[in-house]
Amino acid sequence: MKSSKLIFYLLTGVVIFLVVWIGKESFTQPGLDQFEGKYKMLSSFRNENNTGPVVRIISVKSLDPNKEWMKSFGDMQPHTKYGRTLVFFFSDEVDQEISLSPTDPYFTSGLKPYVLATYEKGPMGDVKFIDGYPE
Repeated sequence: MKSSKLIFYLLTGVVIFLVVWIGKESFTQPGLDQFEGKYKMLSSFRNENNTGPVVRIISVKSLDPNKEWMKSFGDMQPHTKYGRTLVFFFSDEVDQEISLSPTDPYFTSGLKPYVLATYEKGPMGDVKFIDGYPE
């Protein structure tokens, strides 16, 4: 009788510990606020296709030239299976809203020299991060 109570209390303690640990980990994950002060959102585009490939294009003004945070920022963006997510990081010389389109060229060709880096997550989740605009 005593051993069954001990096992019950031990299992209850383990379950409570796991629930608290999972809850803490769920609510303390870093979000986009970790990039505060490093970027300014210029514009974004998402096609309205909910049954096929979803295309997301995001243009961001980069306030910090470090490429590490840019790749991390791209990794944090939403992605849909079989869809594409493109993030264009512009130099701080660009400060106007950019008109984006779902096909290449994604914006006016006059802005291509101002692209510092391009992040692309492809249909199968493969990631490409390159300097400048992809040729």
